[in-house]
Amino acid sequence: MSHATYCPADGTRVPAGSLTWRCPSCQGPLDLDYSPTPGPLKSLTGRTNSMWRYAECLPLPRPDCTLGEGRTPLVPLTAEVDAKLDFLMPTLSFKDRGAVMLAALATRLGPDRVIADSSGNAGTAIAAYCARARLACTVYVPEGTSAKKLEQIRAHGARLEVVEGDREATARAARTAADEDGVFYASHVYNPYFLHGTKTYVHELWEDMGGRLPEALVLPVGNGTLLLGAALAVAELHHAGLIDRRPALHAVQSAAVAPLARAWQAGSDEIVVDEAPAPTAAEGIAIPNPPRARQILRAVRESGGAFHTVTEDQIRHAQLDLASRGLYVESTGAVCWAATREGALGSRSAVVPLCGAGLKTGLVPGDA
Repeated sequence: MSHATYCPADGTRVPAGSLTWRCPSCQGPLDLDYSPTPGPLKSLTGRTNSMWRYAECLPLPRPDCTLGEGRTPLVPLTAEVDAKLDFLMPTLSFKDRGAVMLAALATRLGPDRVIADSSGNAGTAIAAYCARARLACTVYVPEGTSAKKLEQIRAHGARLEVVEGDREATARAARTAADEDGVFYASHVYNPYFLHGTKTYVHELWEDMGGRLPEALVLPVGNGTLLLGAALAVAELHHAGLIDRRPALHAVQSAAVAPLARAWQAGSDEIVVDEAPAPTAAEGIAIPNPPRARQILRAVRESGGAFHTVTEDQIRHAQLDLASRGLYVESTGAVCWAATREGALGSRSAVVPLCGAGLKTGLVPGDA
C-alpha cells in the first residue's frame, strides 16, 4: 500500500495512488505522510543483506525489481574520517537506493510510461530498475552529460532525450512531459519515496558503527536527495532513542555552482539563481535552482552543520588522492573528501560518501 503525500510548504494533501507529482497549489515538491520507528540493532540479525533489511523504516515492501542494492562497505581514510563506498551499487552510484523505491511504486501504480530527468546517475538508476521491472522508461539528460552515463542509460533499454542547455532546461522539459496523462514522473527531486530510499545510507552507517553515528556527516548537495534522506534517518533513529545525539550535516557544493552555499553565507532561506553558472567537473551537483532548497538549508541549520565549497583544483586533487588510496570515484563523488581533506571539519569524526564510480566520468582534466 502506498502512502499519501503532502506539500511541506502549504499542507496540500495528495491521496495515495495518484500520479500527481507536485503540489497542485504551489507546484512545489511533496513529502511522504510516513513516520516509521526503526528497531534495535539486535532485531537486524539474520535479515537480508541489502537495504531492505530496514523493512520497518521503508514505505514499501521489498519489490521483485530489487538488485540487492545497499549494504556498501565502510572503510577508513584517516583516524577520524571513514568513507562509505556507495559507488559499489548495481548501477555504480548511490542513486540506486532511491531508484528502486520509485520503480517499486511505479509498478504498483501501473502507468503507461515512466520518465525521469538527470545529469546522469539518477537517470541510469531509473533506467536500470525500470528495465528490471519491465516498465517503459524515457530519461531526459542535458547536453554534455558524460558519454559513459549515456551509454549506460541506453544499454538498459531506456529512451534517451538529450536536451539542449543545462540541467535546469532538462528539468523543465521533463516536467512538461510529466504532466501528460498516464505518466509516472520518477523524479528523484519531487518524489519523496526517493528520499526514503536514500535514508538507508544512514541506517547502514548506524548499524556498521555499532549503534552510533559520527559527529559529522559530510554530504554532496545539488538537489539534496542524499542529505535530506540522511536527515530523515537521523530523525527516525533519534526519535526511537537509538542515538542520543544527532550528527551535524555538512553540505558540500562546487564553488562553480553554489546557490545553497551562497544563501547559507547570507543567512537567507532563499537562493539567488545564477542564470549562467560556471562549468564544473562535479556535474552531479551542478544544480542552479534546487526545488527543495528551503528544506536543505533548514536541515543543515537545525543539525548545527554548515555549507562548504570546493574549487575545481580541489576536486581534481581529491579524486587523484582517493585513487592513490585504491578508490577510483567520479568527479562529483570526490567533493566531500575535497572539503574534508582541506580541514573543513577540524578533528571531528566524520563519514564521507563516495557516490559514483570513476568509470562514469574519468579523471578530471588538468595537471596532476
